[in-house]
Amino acid sequence: MDSCHDTDAVIDKTNVRAFTVLMRKGNRTHTAILDHATGLASQVGLTGLTIGGLADDLGLSKSGLFAHFRSKETLQLEVLDHAANRFVADVVRPALREPRGEPRMRALFERWLAWDAAQILPGGCVFAQAASELDDRPGPTRDHLVRLQRDWVGVIAESFRKGVAAGHFRHEADAEQFAQDLYGVMLAFHHAWRLLGDAHAERRARRAFDALLAAARVTPGRTESEPGSAPLPPAAT
Repeated sequence: MDSCHDTDAVIDKTNVRAFTVLMRKGNRTHTAILDHATGLASQVGLTGLTIGGLADDLGLSKSGLFAHFRSKETLQLEVLDHAANRFVADVVRPALREPRGEPRMRALFERWLAWDAAQILPGGCVFAQAASELDDRPGPTRDHLVRLQRDWVGVIAESFRKGVAAGHFRHEADAEQFAQDLYGVMLAFHHAWRLLGDAHAERRARRAFDALLAAARVTPGRTESEPGSAPLPPAAT
């Protein structure tokens, strides 16, 4: 083989390795910045999160951070995705590995509760903060938050449907209603825990969740109607 080609191959391999190292370092830096930005957003809100403010908080140059995000809107969208990815990794994926039905629903609830109670972010749940902040602010950031939240509610509802199919919950039970009610339990817990400092908030949330399960659970000895069928009318007297 020509020696020049051998040299080129070595240079190419060296460059690839160096580029890979730089890319990994860049990704770690970007992730570290997003970790900090997500925590900051939980305190000041997404609209209060700016490239300049984040740069000052991190002790970095504004131009350096601008190279990462290019705009405030991009920063906000990446923070939402970063928080969603962490939530999926810590809550959703582990829970979905549980058996279908009540074990999976309970795992979703317990991991969600632990996520909120652990105060992983200094200002609490960034999604609860963003929902309050963006509900009347049309735009791409609000649209993205809505998609993320609908996806999460969809996971809850679909997990409930699989529980119906597994025979754990009543056929006529409304999966979307269960998902909304569970979301309401968690919002109430967040409010009582974060704002009111209620020491009994977690116990009450568990009690409310148990009541939801009890209302949806198949009663032993009861004959369930088929999916989509109407309940039988009362017998004539």
